[in-house]
Amino acid sequence: MTTATHETDFYAWAQEQANWLRTEALEKLDLPNLAEEIEDMGRSEQRELDNRLTILLRHLLKLSCLPNSNPARGWRSTVKEQRYRIDRLLAKNPSLHPLVPEILSDIYTEASDLAMDDLALDDLDGGVLPVRCPWTTEQILELNWLP
Repeated sequence: MTTATHETDFYAWAQEQANWLRTEALEKLDLPNLAEEIEDMGRSEQRELDNRLTILLRHLLKLSCLPNSNPARGWRSTVKEQRYRIDRLLAKNPSLHPLVPEILSDIYTEASDLAMDDLALDDLDGGVLPVRCPWTTEQILELNWLP
C-alpha cells in the first residue's frame, strides 16, 4: 500500500491509518491529522443534534401558531420524527445530553426566523414569535407533547 496523504486522498489515508492502528504500527500514524479527524467526528455529532433541534423547534413554533391548519399534520409528523432521531442520537452519545439546553438557547433565534418565513404574518398573534423559547427542554424532547 502506498502512503496516502490526508490532503490528496482522504479515503486511502483513513484506510491506512486504520490498518496501522490495527497492526500497532504506531510509528507510521499521522497523529496530528488523526487527532483532528477524531475531534471532527465528535463535532459532527453535535452538528447533527443542532440541526435536528432546529428543525424540531421550527415545527413546534409553527404548530403553536396554527395547530389546526392544513399543513399541521405534516408538521406533527416532522416533530415526532425529529424527536425519535434526537432520542437515538442522545442514546448513542449521552455526553451530548447536558448540552441540549444551551444548544436550544443558541438555535432558537434561527428556528424562529425560519418559522416566520414559513408563516404569514397574520397567522401570528401580534405578528411575531416569542423572543425566547417558551418551552422547557423536557417539553421539547417529550415524544407526545405539542404546544
